[in-house]
Amino acid sequence: MKYFLPLIIALSILINPANAFAGEMLLAGGCFWCLEHDLESLKGINFVQSGYSGGDLQNPSYENHEGHQEVVLVNYDSQLVSLPEILRLYLRNIDPLDGKGQFCDRGDSYRPVIFYKDSTEKSDAENALISASNELKVPLEKISVELKSKGQFWLAEDYHQDFAERNELKYKFYRFSCGRDQRLDKLWGDNARSTNLWVE
Repeated sequence: MKYFLPLIIALSILINPANAFAGEMLLAGGCFWCLEHDLESLKGINFVQSGYSGGDLQNPSYENHEGHQEVVLVNYDSQLVSLPEILRLYLRNIDPLDGKGQFCDRGDSYRPVIFYKDSTEKSDAENALISASNELKVPLEKISVELKSKGQFWLAEDYHQDFAERNELKYKFYRFSCGRDQRLDKLWGDNARSTNLWVE
């Protein structure tokens, strides 16, 4: 039995070589509609899915995900974009100084969290928070993004996936009325979130 798993992995790489370079990261940063939309716009991102993680409740739903955060699962091509680059852009699309929610969304569900699977991801996350504190010119203890060991990811309901694309007017109204971009521009500067990693 112990020989089957490496064989299965090897076969999956042969069938789809892109799998060899696929990485995944789990991130929470307020409304998953917004985080999904922002991160899907990056070069090297294969796909982003909205869901729930961080709690103990089994089979959470939008109506009941107590203990979980709204999260996005980011699947990326490590040949095109690195984890530190993704974390840098993640932090520029949230308010890392607010650990009690994000923008108009308040409470535990909306806290910013970076979920790591191993010591390498944890180290990358720690370095990203240090860089954010330096750029914002605040002490590291002011950065209120939690680092947490990765647990199970629960996929959100279908109507939450690609919400920004499928409900453009509603999404834009929500995003503006929530003050997300206004706060981000004030925090990071009008051009701070624009990099050559954005899809043109």
